[in-house]
Amino acid sequence: MFNRSALHEISDSPNIRRMRLDPCRATVAALWPGRRCEKGVHQAPIPARAIPGGLPTEALLAQVLVAKYGDGLPLYRQAAILACQGINLDRSTLCDWVAKSCWWLRPLHGLILAHITGNARVFVDDTPLPTLERGLGRTMDGRLWAYAVDDRACGGTGPPAVAYLYAPDRKCIRPAAHLAGFRGVLQVDGYAGFKALERSRNDGSVVLAFCWAHLRRRFFEIHAGTASPIAAEALLRIGQIDAIEHEIRGQSPQQRVAIRQASTAPLVAAMQTWLRAQLNPVSSDSALAKAIRYGLRHWAGLERFLTNRRIELDTNIVEREIRPVAVTRKAALFAGSEGGGDNWAIATTLIRTAILNGINPQAWLTDVLERMVSGEVRSAQLTTLLPWNRRQPGTAAAA
Repeated sequence: MFNRSALHEISDSPNIRRMRLDPCRATVAALWPGRRCEKGVHQAPIPARAIPGGLPTEALLAQVLVAKYGDGLPLYRQAAILACQGINLDRSTLCDWVAKSCWWLRPLHGLILAHITGNARVFVDDTPLPTLERGLGRTMDGRLWAYAVDDRACGGTGPPAVAYLYAPDRKCIRPAAHLAGFRGVLQVDGYAGFKALERSRNDGSVVLAFCWAHLRRRFFEIHAGTASPIAAEALLRIGQIDAIEHEIRGQSPQQRVAIRQASTAPLVAAMQTWLRAQLNPVSSDSALAKAIRYGLRHWAGLERFLTNRRIELDTNIVEREIRPVAVTRKAALFAGSEGGGDNWAIATTLIRTAILNGINPQAWLTDVLERMVSGEVRSAQLTTLLPWNRRQPGTAAAA
Protein backbone atom coordinates (compact mmCIF):
# COMPACT_ATOMS: atom_id res chain seq x y z
CA MET A 1 0.00 0.00 0.00
CA PHE A 2 1.22 3.50 -0.86
CA ASN A 3 2.35 5.37 2.24
CA ARG A 4 2.05 9.14 1.73
CA SER A 5 3.68 9.86 5.09
CA ALA A 6 6.90 8.34 3.78
CA LEU A 7 7.26 11.14 1.22
CA HIS A 8 9.57 14.06 1.76
CA GLU A 9 10.05 17.32 -0.12
CA ILE A 10 12.95 17.52 -2.55
CA SER A 11 12.00 20.89 -4.07
CA ASP A 12 14.74 22.91 -2.38
CA SER A 13 16.34 23.60 -5.74
CA PRO A 14 15.17 26.86 -7.36
CA ASN A 15 15.05 24.98 -10.67
CA ILE A 16 12.24 22.77 -9.33
CA ARG A 17 10.13 25.13 -7.23
CA ARG A 18 7.62 27.31 -9.09
CA MET A 19 5.19 29.99 -7.97
CA ARG A 20 1.81 30.52 -9.60
CA LEU A 21 -0.71 33.28 -9.04
CA ASP A 22 -4.21 32.51 -10.25
CA PRO A 23 -5.71 35.53 -12.03
CA CYS A 24 -8.64 37.37 -10.50
CA ARG A 25 -11.97 35.83 -11.49
CA ALA A 26 -15.30 37.48 -10.69
CA THR A 27 -18.45 35.39 -10.38
CA VAL A 28 -22.03 36.17 -9.47
CA ALA A 29 -23.91 33.43 -7.62
CA ALA A 30 -27.60 32.97 -8.35
CA LEU A 31 -30.40 30.53 -7.53
CA TRP A 32 -31.76 28.37 -10.39
CA PRO A 33 -34.82 26.35 -9.28
CA GLY A 34 -36.37 23.73 -11.57
CA ARG A 35 -39.61 24.67 -13.37
CA ARG A 36 -41.37 21.71 -11.74
CA CYS A 37 -40.79 23.08 -8.22
CA GLU A 38 -44.45 24.00 -7.84
CA LYS A 39 -44.28 24.22 -4.05
CA GLY A 40 -41.55 26.82 -4.14
CA VAL A 41 -37.91 26.72 -3.05
CA HIS A 42 -36.82 26.15 0.52
CA GLN A 43 -33.55 27.78 1.53
CA ALA A 44 -31.77 28.84 4.69
CA PRO A 45 -32.07 32.48 5.77
CA ILE A 46 -29.83 34.75 3.74
CA PRO A 47 -26.78 35.87 5.78
CA ALA A 48 -26.45 39.54 6.61
CA ARG A 49 -24.55 41.63 4.10
CA ALA A 50 -22.27 44.63 4.51
CA ILE A 51 -24.38 46.35 1.85
CA PRO A 52 -28.03 45.32 2.27
CA GLY A 53 -29.30 43.93 -1.01
CA GLY A 54 -25.92 44.51 -2.64
CA LEU A 55 -23.88 42.11 -4.76
CA PRO A 56 -20.38 42.31 -3.23
CA THR A 57 -19.16 39.85 -0.67
CA GLU A 58 -17.03 41.09 2.20
CA ALA A 59 -13.99 39.62 0.42
CA LEU A 60 -14.68 41.72 -2.68
CA LEU A 61 -15.12 44.86 -0.58
CA ALA A 62 -11.79 44.19 1.10
CA GLN A 63 -10.17 43.69 -2.29
CA VAL A 64 -11.47 47.03 -3.56
CA LEU A 65 -10.19 48.84 -0.44
CA VAL A 66 -6.74 47.29 -0.53
CA ALA A 67 -6.39 47.78 -4.28
CA LYS A 68 -7.01 51.52 -3.98
CA TYR A 69 -5.61 52.53 -0.61
CA GLY A 70 -2.90 49.88 -0.35
CA ASP A 71 -1.78 49.41 -3.95
CA GLY A 72 -2.64 52.81 -5.45
CA LEU A 73 -5.17 51.50 -7.98
CA PRO A 74 -7.94 54.12 -8.50
CA LEU A 75 -11.54 53.00 -8.69
CA TYR A 76 -11.90 53.83 -12.39
CA ARG A 77 -9.05 51.44 -13.16
CA GLN A 78 -10.61 48.75 -10.99
CA ALA A 79 -13.87 49.23 -12.90
CA ALA A 80 -11.98 48.75 -16.17
CA ILE A 81 -10.34 45.56 -14.86
CA LEU A 82 -13.73 44.15 -13.85
CA ALA A 83 -15.15 45.11 -17.26
CA CYS A 84 -12.51 42.93 -18.92
CA GLN A 85 -14.01 40.01 -17.00
CA GLY A 86 -17.55 40.82 -18.11
CA ILE A 87 -18.56 42.62 -14.90
CA ASN A 88 -19.73 46.13 -15.77
CA LEU A 89 -19.74 48.40 -12.73
CA ASP A 90 -19.80 52.16 -12.70
CA ARG A 91 -17.13 53.95 -10.70
CA SER A 92 -19.87 55.54 -8.57
CA THR A 93 -20.96 52.03 -7.54
CA LEU A 94 -17.44 51.27 -6.32
CA CYS A 95 -17.43 54.61 -4.48
CA ASP A 96 -20.59 53.56 -2.68
CA TRP A 97 -18.99 50.23 -1.78
CA VAL A 98 -16.01 52.05 -0.27
CA ALA A 99 -18.26 54.37 1.75
CA LYS A 100 -20.37 51.50 3.09
CA SER A 101 -17.27 49.46 3.98
CA CYS A 102 -15.69 52.37 5.82
CA TRP A 103 -18.91 52.86 7.77
CA TRP A 104 -18.39 49.39 9.21
CA LEU A 105 -14.67 49.95 9.79
CA ARG A 106 -14.89 53.37 11.44
CA PRO A 107 -14.99 51.97 15.03
CA LEU A 108 -11.71 50.12 14.44
CA HIS A 109 -10.17 53.34 13.14
CA GLY A 110 -11.15 55.00 16.42
CA LEU A 111 -9.62 52.18 18.46
CA ILE A 112 -6.32 52.39 16.57
CA LEU A 113 -6.20 56.16 17.07
CA ALA A 114 -6.90 55.71 20.79
CA HIS A 115 -4.08 53.15 21.01
CA ILE A 116 -1.69 55.64 19.40
CA THR A 117 -2.63 58.69 21.47
CA GLY A 118 -2.44 56.56 24.61
CA ASN A 119 1.30 56.14 24.08
CA ALA A 120 3.90 58.39 25.68
CA ARG A 121 5.52 59.22 22.34
CA VAL A 122 3.85 59.81 18.97
CA PHE A 123 5.26 60.65 15.54
CA VAL A 124 3.24 63.24 13.60
CA ASP A 125 3.29 64.43 10.00
CA ASP A 126 0.81 65.57 7.37
CA THR A 127 0.48 65.52 3.60
CA PRO A 128 -1.74 67.31 1.07
CA LEU A 129 -4.93 65.65 -0.14
CA PRO A 130 -6.65 67.80 -2.78
CA THR A 131 -10.40 67.52 -2.27
CA LEU A 132 -13.12 68.36 -4.75
CA GLU A 133 -15.38 71.21 -3.66
CA ARG A 134 -18.95 70.22 -4.33
CA GLY A 135 -20.56 72.23 -7.12
CA LEU A 136 -17.50 74.39 -7.81
CA GLY A 137 -15.52 72.10 -10.09
CA ARG A 138 -12.25 72.80 -8.30
CA THR A 139 -10.24 71.31 -5.46
CA MET A 140 -9.39 72.70 -2.04
CA ASP A 141 -6.24 71.99 -0.07
CA GLY A 142 -7.33 69.17 2.19
CA ARG A 143 -4.81 67.40 4.42
CA LEU A 144 -4.25 63.94 5.81
CA TRP A 145 -2.67 64.01 9.26
CA ALA A 146 -0.70 60.90 10.19
CA TYR A 147 -0.04 59.77 13.78
CA ALA A 148 2.23 56.78 14.33
CA VAL A 149 3.80 54.72 17.12
CA ASP A 150 6.56 52.17 16.73
CA ASP A 151 8.81 51.29 19.67
CA ARG A 152 10.72 48.46 18.03
CA ALA A 153 13.81 50.61 17.45
CA CYS A 154 14.11 51.31 21.19
CA GLY A 155 13.50 47.72 22.25
CA GLY A 156 9.78 48.16 22.92
CA THR A 157 7.25 45.37 22.47
CA GLY A 158 4.09 47.40 21.90
CA PRO A 159 2.31 46.94 18.56
CA PRO A 160 3.16 49.50 15.87
CA ALA A 161 0.30 51.46 14.36
CA VAL A 162 -0.50 54.48 12.23
CA ALA A 163 -3.75 56.45 12.09
CA TYR A 164 -4.75 59.05 9.51
CA LEU A 165 -7.27 61.83 10.02
CA TYR A 166 -8.67 64.01 7.25
CA ALA A 167 -9.00 67.77 7.66
CA PRO A 168 -10.05 70.42 5.10
CA ASP A 169 -7.01 72.59 5.92
CA ARG A 170 -3.71 72.79 7.80
CA LYS A 171 -4.80 75.10 10.61
CA CYS A 172 -3.22 74.77 14.05
CA ILE A 173 -6.55 73.67 15.51
CA ARG A 174 -6.40 70.36 13.61
CA PRO A 175 -3.54 68.63 15.49
CA ALA A 176 -4.73 70.30 18.70
CA ALA A 177 -8.15 68.66 18.30
CA HIS A 178 -6.71 65.30 17.23
CA LEU A 179 -4.35 65.22 20.24
CA ALA A 180 -6.71 66.70 22.83
CA GLY A 181 -6.20 63.79 25.21
CA PHE A 182 -2.53 63.18 24.48
CA ARG A 183 0.20 63.51 27.11
CA GLY A 184 3.80 62.93 26.18
CA VAL A 185 6.43 63.58 23.51
CA LEU A 186 5.56 64.52 19.93
CA GLN A 187 8.22 63.80 17.31
CA VAL A 188 7.56 66.42 14.66
CA ASP A 189 8.94 68.83 12.07
CA GLY A 190 9.09 72.61 12.56
CA TYR A 191 5.41 73.31 11.76
CA ALA A 192 4.14 76.22 13.88
CA GLY A 193 0.95 74.39 14.86
CA PHE A 194 2.92 71.92 16.97
CA LYS A 195 4.67 74.75 18.80
CA ALA A 196 1.31 76.39 19.46
CA LEU A 197 0.04 73.11 20.89
CA GLU A 198 3.04 72.88 23.22
CA ARG A 199 2.55 76.46 24.40
CA SER A 200 -1.16 75.89 25.01
CA ARG A 201 -0.40 73.13 27.49
CA ASN A 202 0.62 75.17 30.51
CA ASP A 203 1.25 72.02 32.52
CA GLY A 204 4.00 70.85 30.17
CA SER A 205 2.03 67.75 29.22
CA VAL A 206 3.19 68.00 25.60
CA VAL A 207 6.88 68.15 24.72
CA LEU A 208 8.27 68.48 21.19
CA ALA A 209 11.23 66.55 19.82
CA PHE A 210 12.32 67.90 16.44
CA CYS A 211 13.57 65.93 13.46
CA TRP A 212 17.24 65.86 12.48
CA ALA A 213 16.33 64.59 9.00
CA HIS A 214 14.51 67.87 8.31
CA LEU A 215 17.59 69.82 9.37
CA ARG A 216 19.83 67.62 7.26
CA ARG A 217 17.54 68.04 4.24
CA ARG A 218 18.03 71.81 4.31
CA PHE A 219 21.81 71.50 4.19
CA PHE A 220 21.61 68.75 1.57
CA GLU A 221 19.59 70.93 -0.81
CA ILE A 222 22.03 73.82 -0.33
CA HIS A 223 25.05 71.60 -0.98
CA ALA A 224 23.40 70.03 -4.04
CA GLY A 225 22.80 73.48 -5.53
CA THR A 226 25.92 75.38 -4.49
CA ALA A 227 28.50 72.82 -3.29
CA SER A 228 28.85 74.95 -0.13
CA PRO A 229 31.71 73.69 2.11
CA ILE A 230 29.79 74.80 5.20
CA ALA A 231 26.77 72.71 4.13
CA ALA A 232 29.12 69.79 3.42
CA GLU A 233 30.59 70.07 6.90
CA ALA A 234 27.08 70.16 8.41
CA LEU A 235 26.14 67.01 6.52
CA LEU A 236 29.29 65.28 7.75
CA ARG A 237 28.58 66.16 11.37
CA ILE A 238 24.95 65.03 11.15
CA GLY A 239 26.12 61.83 9.46
CA GLN A 240 28.38 61.03 12.43
CA ILE A 241 25.42 61.41 14.80
CA ASP A 242 23.21 59.28 12.58
CA ALA A 243 25.85 56.53 12.36
CA ILE A 244 25.79 56.11 16.14
CA GLU A 245 21.99 55.93 16.13
CA HIS A 246 22.14 53.26 13.45
CA GLU A 247 24.43 51.15 15.63
CA ILE A 248 22.24 51.34 18.75
CA ARG A 249 18.89 50.80 17.00
CA GLY A 250 17.07 47.90 18.67
CA GLN A 251 19.21 47.91 21.81
CA SER A 252 17.76 48.25 25.30
CA PRO A 253 16.70 51.73 26.44
CA GLN A 254 19.42 51.81 29.07
CA GLN A 255 22.12 51.04 26.51
CA ARG A 256 20.76 53.68 24.13
CA VAL A 257 20.91 56.43 26.76
CA ALA A 258 24.38 55.40 27.96
CA ILE A 259 25.87 55.39 24.45
CA ARG A 260 24.15 58.64 23.54
CA GLN A 261 25.56 60.37 26.62
CA ALA A 262 29.05 59.00 26.06
CA SER A 263 29.36 59.28 22.26
CA THR A 264 26.58 61.42 20.77
CA ALA A 265 26.25 64.25 23.31
CA PRO A 266 29.78 65.63 22.63
CA LEU A 267 29.07 65.63 18.87
CA VAL A 268 25.77 67.47 19.34
CA ALA A 269 27.35 70.09 21.63
CA ALA A 270 30.23 70.60 19.20
CA MET A 271 27.84 71.04 16.29
CA GLN A 272 25.83 73.68 18.13
CA THR A 273 29.00 75.65 18.83
CA TRP A 274 30.13 75.24 15.23
CA LEU A 275 26.77 76.43 13.82
CA ARG A 276 26.89 79.58 15.94
CA ALA A 277 30.38 80.28 14.67
CA GLN A 278 29.28 79.88 11.02
CA LEU A 279 26.33 82.24 11.28
CA ASN A 280 28.25 85.54 11.22
CA PRO A 281 30.42 84.99 8.09
CA VAL A 282 27.47 84.14 5.81
CA SER A 283 24.89 86.51 4.36
CA SER A 284 21.89 86.83 6.67
CA ASP A 285 19.48 86.48 3.73
CA SER A 286 21.11 83.38 2.26
CA ALA A 287 19.56 79.92 2.34
CA LEU A 288 22.56 78.73 4.34
CA ALA A 289 21.96 81.31 7.08
CA LYS A 290 18.27 80.35 7.18
CA ALA A 291 19.20 76.67 7.58
CA ILE A 292 21.60 77.49 10.41
CA ARG A 293 19.04 79.66 12.17
CA TYR A 294 16.43 76.92 11.76
CA GLY A 295 18.71 74.47 13.55
CA LEU A 296 19.65 76.83 16.38
CA ARG A 297 16.02 77.92 16.85
CA HIS A 298 14.94 74.30 17.31
CA TRP A 299 18.00 73.11 19.19
CA ALA A 300 16.27 72.32 22.48
CA GLY A 301 13.95 69.92 20.66
CA LEU A 302 16.72 68.53 18.48
CA GLU A 303 18.90 67.49 21.44
CA ARG A 304 16.02 66.09 23.48
CA PHE A 305 16.75 62.57 22.21
CA LEU A 306 19.98 62.54 24.22
CA THR A 307 18.18 62.15 27.56
CA ASN A 308 15.01 60.33 26.53
CA ARG A 309 15.57 56.69 25.64
CA ARG A 310 12.42 56.42 23.51
CA ILE A 311 12.95 59.44 21.27
CA GLU A 312 14.32 58.75 17.80
CA LEU A 313 16.69 60.99 15.86
CA ASP A 314 14.13 61.67 13.13
CA THR A 315 10.50 61.27 12.13
CA ASN A 316 11.20 58.70 9.42
CA ILE A 317 8.79 56.24 11.05
CA VAL A 318 5.79 58.40 10.16
CA GLU A 319 7.28 59.74 6.92
CA ARG A 320 7.46 56.17 5.61
CA GLU A 321 3.73 55.93 6.22
CA ILE A 322 3.14 59.10 4.21
CA ARG A 323 4.64 57.58 1.04
CA PRO A 324 1.77 55.12 0.34
CA VAL A 325 -0.66 58.03 0.57
CA ALA A 326 1.41 59.93 -1.99
CA VAL A 327 1.36 56.93 -4.36
CA THR A 328 -2.44 56.67 -4.20
CA ARG A 329 -2.84 60.44 -4.47
CA LYS A 330 -0.69 60.55 -7.60
CA ALA A 331 -2.93 57.95 -9.25
CA ALA A 332 -6.33 59.18 -7.98
CA LEU A 333 -5.43 62.91 -8.14
CA PHE A 334 -7.94 64.01 -5.48
CA ALA A 335 -10.64 62.94 -3.04
CA GLY A 336 -14.16 63.37 -4.42
CA SER A 337 -15.49 65.02 -1.26
CA GLU A 338 -14.69 65.59 2.40
CA GLY A 339 -16.50 62.33 3.09
CA GLY A 340 -14.18 60.70 0.58
CA GLY A 341 -11.26 62.15 2.51
CA ASP A 342 -12.58 60.56 5.71
CA ASN A 343 -12.93 57.22 3.93
CA TRP A 344 -9.38 57.59 2.62
CA ALA A 345 -8.16 58.08 6.20
CA ILE A 346 -10.12 55.13 7.61
CA ALA A 347 -9.14 52.61 4.94
CA THR A 348 -5.47 53.63 4.87
CA THR A 349 -5.27 53.46 8.67
CA LEU A 350 -6.43 49.86 8.76
CA ILE A 351 -4.38 48.72 5.77
CA ARG A 352 -1.09 50.30 6.85
CA THR A 353 -1.50 49.20 10.48
CA ALA A 354 -2.10 45.63 9.36
CA ILE A 355 1.05 45.76 7.23
CA LEU A 356 3.09 47.19 10.13
CA ASN A 357 2.01 44.18 12.19
CA GLY A 358 2.95 41.68 9.48
CA ILE A 359 -0.62 40.80 8.54
CA ASN A 360 -2.10 40.36 5.07
CA PRO A 361 -4.48 43.37 4.98
CA GLN A 362 -6.92 41.85 2.48
CA ALA A 363 -7.35 38.59 4.39
CA TRP A 364 -7.66 40.48 7.67
CA LEU A 365 -10.20 43.02 6.39
CA THR A 366 -12.27 40.21 4.87
CA ASP A 367 -12.35 38.42 8.20
CA VAL A 368 -13.14 41.65 10.09
CA LEU A 369 -16.04 42.59 7.82
CA GLU A 370 -17.50 39.08 7.91
CA ARG A 371 -17.40 38.97 11.71
CA MET A 372 -18.84 42.44 12.14
CA VAL A 373 -21.60 42.04 9.57
CA SER A 374 -22.66 38.62 10.87
CA GLY A 375 -22.88 39.93 14.42
CA GLU A 376 -20.32 37.40 15.63
CA VAL A 377 -18.39 40.23 17.28
CA ARG A 378 -20.26 42.78 19.33
CA SER A 379 -19.24 46.40 19.82
CA ALA A 380 -17.73 45.65 23.23
CA GLN A 381 -15.48 43.00 21.64
CA LEU A 382 -14.07 45.04 18.76
CA THR A 383 -10.60 45.18 20.32
CA THR A 384 -10.27 41.47 19.54
CA LEU A 385 -10.32 42.37 15.85
CA LEU A 386 -7.35 44.74 15.98
CA PRO A 387 -4.40 43.57 13.87
CA TRP A 388 -2.11 42.82 16.82
CA ASN A 389 -4.81 40.70 18.46
CA ARG A 390 -5.53 38.61 15.36
CA ARG A 391 -2.95 36.72 13.34
CA GLN A 392 -4.48 35.83 10.02
CA PRO A 393 -2.90 33.50 7.46
CA GLY A 394 -2.43 34.65 3.91
CA THR A 395 1.09 36.04 3.60
CA ALA A 396 3.46 34.17 1.35
CA ALA A 397 7.22 34.10 1.67
CA ALA A 398 9.01 34.61 -1.60
CA ALA A 399 12.34 32.98 -2.18
